[in-house]
Formats: sequence, C-alpha cells, structure tokens
Amino acid sequence: MTKINDIFGKDLNVLNVGLASMAKSVSDQGVKVVDLDWSPPKDGVPHLRTTRSGVSMDEANREVVHRLQRGQPVLVGMGVAKDVVPGMHDHMLLHAGPPIEWSRMCGPTRGAVMGALIYEGLAKDEEEAAKLAASGAIEFSPCHHHHAVGPMAGVVSPSMPVWILENKTFGNRAYCTLNEGLGKVLRYGGMGPEVYARLKWMESDLYPALDRALQTLPNGIDIKSLIAQALHMGDECHNRNRAATSLFLRAIGPALARTNKDNEVLAKVIEFIDRNDHFFLNLSMPAGKALLEPAEGVAGSTIVTVMARNGTDFGIRLASMPERWFIAPAGKVQGLYFPQYTDADANPDIGDSTITETAGYGGMAMAAAPAITQFVGGTPQLATQTTLEMYEITFGEHEHFTIPALNFRGTPLGIDVRRVMETGILPQINTGIAHRNPGVGMVGAGILRAPEKCFKDAFKALQEI
Repeated sequence: MTKINDIFGKDLNVLNVGLASMAKSVSDQGVKVVDLDWSPPKDGVPHLRTTRSGVSMDEANREVVHRLQRGQPVLVGMGVAKDVVPGMHDHMLLHAGPPIEWSRMCGPTRGAVMGALIYEGLAKDEEEAAKLAASGAIEFSPCHHHHAVGPMAGVVSPSMPVWILENKTFGNRAYCTLNEGLGKVLRYGGMGPEVYARLKWMESDLYPALDRALQTLPNGIDIKSLIAQALHMGDECHNRNRAATSLFLRAIGPALARTNKDNEVLAKVIEFIDRNDHFFLNLSMPAGKALLEPAEGVAGSTIVTVMARNGTDFGIRLASMPERWFIAPAGKVQGLYFPQYTDADANPDIGDSTITETAGYGGMAMAAAPAITQFVGGTPQLATQTTLEMYEITFGEHEHFTIPALNFRGTPLGIDVRRVMETGILPQINTGIAHRNPGVGMVGAGILRAPEKCFKDAFKALQEI
C-alpha cells in the first residue's frame, strides 16, 4: 500500500476542515494534521455587500484595513491621568468595557473602584469607599470614551500615571496606566496595604524615572516595531509579553541610566520591569487603540473597532457606528487556575485587553506564541488552529505583524461582522481570570469566545444603514 509520504514527501502537513475522524487515517501514517473548526455558512444569513444608500461594504472595509496598516503608534511620553486624559476630572473613575453603573458592577470592578478611591485619599477604608461609589458623587465612564484602555477592571483614577501613545500617521493619541504585575493587584480587584503601597511607589518612583527617560528620546519609542519583533520571538502581545517587555527595557534602558538620580531607585525600576512579564501589555493595548481609532467613522464598514468587557457585559463597536455599543452578557473563561482556586471562584470575562485581538494580534496571533498555552490552557496545536480559524472571520491580513510558523503570513486583521455571521465562528480571546469577589485579585488565565449576541445585533444594524 502506497503511503501519503511516499507521494508528497516527509514534510507534508495536512489541514483538516471536516470531522476529526476524516483525518485519522492520515495522522496514523505519521503526517501532521491541523484540525480547523469549520462549518458551512449558516442558512438564512443574507450576504451583505452594500448599505441601503449604495455604499460598498467591501470598499469601506478596504479603507479601514488600509488605515490600520498605515498606523504608527509611538510612545511619546507620560502624564498624570487628570492632566492628560481628555475629559478626566478629580471625581471621575474610568473603567473597562461598555458603560456601567455601580449597582451592576461585578466584584473585581467594585474592588478596583474601592481600591482606587482609597488610593486617591477620597475614602479611608473599603466601607467608606463603597458608600462613596454608590452615592452618585463619583462619575464612572468607560476608558474607551476617553481614548484610553484599561486591562481587566480597567480602573483609571485621577492621580494615576499613564502612558501617552501617538499614532504618528494620523495624529491621534491613546492612554493607559502602568502595569502592576500579576496576582493581588488593583486591576484584578485586589485591595489592601500592599496594593496601595505598590501604586504609590509607581507614582513616586517608577513614573518619574520613566518620564525623565522618555523626555530625552525626541522620537519616542516605536511600539509597533516592538510588537512586530515580539511576534517573532514567541509573544502574541496580549497574555504573553515576555519578549516585548525585554525589548522595551532594552529600548529605554540607556535613557534610564543617563537620567538616573538615585542608583537604588534605578535598580528597583529595572527589577520591577524585568520581573513583570506583563509590563508591556499596558503598551500593546494603547497601541491597538491608537491604531483603531482612525478607522472610526468609515461609512458602511462592517469591521469591529472596539471589543471590550466590564465583567458584567461584553460590548463591540463598529467602524461605521463608532458611538454605538452592541452588548451581551460577559462569558465564562475556560482555563487554568492557581492551586487554591476553581472555576467556581471565577468572575466572567473582563477587561479592555481584547483591543489587541481587534487590532490584529493577541488571540489572532496565537500561532506565534505556542508557549502561551502553558498559561491559558490548551495545546500548541490549539494556538496554531486558533490563528488559522481567525483568518475565516477577518477582512484582511496584516502587512507588518507576521507569524514565522505560518511562513511569515500576516496576522488576521479586521474582524468582519458579516463573516462572523456567515461562518458561525466567533473571535477567540485569551485572557486572565479575576476572582468574582472584590479584594482577592487574579486566580488564573484561560480562553473563551466572544458572545454571539453582540455580532447578531451588529449584523442586524448593518442591514438598516
């Protein structure tokens, strides 16, 4: 009997788009098989090509992808949130995801809000912070309404230092806080003396050191270039940022040394960045925001420009309808937990970090980061399968973000609501998991799909424009 390898050679790889059993005879011969989760187009889903006014959706999407490709996010500086984030004031807290009020906030968002109020000196303890949050004296607003993004609970308070990224091609800016690390941290709803002490150190020592260094770099730091390099080094720049954090430290290190005022402070700053593999996440996120905002307002486009969660709701916005949220209940993450926790402890999906998937990396680029499965669960094959599947629901491929394992193919770019509905494939996300109760913090990491309802509602709205 002639074997497949005898005909096609030993390096043959097979992509299976049918039932797993269909490929068994092939894999039994030692051939590598990648299973693609595919199903025929759904019945009853119309093929949208133009708006009611005759605008070509494909032409609009080409323009959106063109703008995303041309974007050039650069880290240009830092500042204090209330001084630089548009619309921010002393009694405002920003949060991740779609709009939400205190009464509907989940545990980790409540924990982050209470912790932020204590950090700001507006409340002396958790009980007082909860009363203040419920009183109506604090304005809650989504990060996305202020050109900002926030990981997990996403809470930004007035005194927090933020990164400032500028899209040099279009001139728009995006903002994000600095990354605290993993475990019991504010963005996961963690509260307590150690949380506030870390935040105060970041305000008093880390921020000034980084700010002084950046002020000596007239061209800033090209974050797009660092993302592209990191994708070639095993990161996907959402839940794996080890290479990107190292690249950033290399980029800013000499400036940190030249502007140093205290050797011990400098040592602690370098140690803090070096020991926090997620430090770059708070740069990759605003980079995605800076890339996507210039695409907002393209009439007729069916591409998603915002995908975000507040731990209660999951929301998306489209390039053609940038002010409108399409919302569904946040989903449950399937993943790996720290030893003392189980899925019963987990809060639903939370955070603005899905801006990375929306911008063409993160979960879209899992094939570049097979080792991420050790953090979020699954297998290296799943990482490759995920990226291959995401090509089915995106309008284009990135010219600058490429994946070595796929022969340097560009990452899937531009989630197209039409293709999501036609294929039934939902965007896949890899994410951290917060404890459902306020004050605890991070309990694990995992993967999940975006909820279908958001896309159904957006698809219906597209038929009416």
